[in-house]
Amino acid sequence: MADYAFRLYIFGQTARSQAAVSNLRVLCEAHLPSRYEIEVIDTAERPDLAEEARILATPTVVRLLPRPLLRVIGDLSDHCRAATVLGLPGDLLSERSP
Repeated sequence: MADYAFRLYIFGQTARSQAAVSNLRVLCEAHLPSRYEIEVIDTAERPDLAEEARILATPTVVRLLPRPLLRVIGDLSDHCRAATVLGLPGDLLSERSP
């Protein structure tokens, strides 16, 4: 089992959705190599799951593990801010956004 688990809610295969998927993978590889799981849910295909999780905007990433649950809305392009809000370990001050 992974130390960190994320669920990323997207809507369709848009550029913004793909950027969110890519940015989350980059963040996880930089801060949690081999210690994470990512589940991507397309709310266009599974609106029931978005409603159940009370997702009001996409893309939204939810950190499921470790607790508490944390959420970030957006494509995660501001890596430093996203890493801080998601509580990722490491030296966040030296990180630069692409």
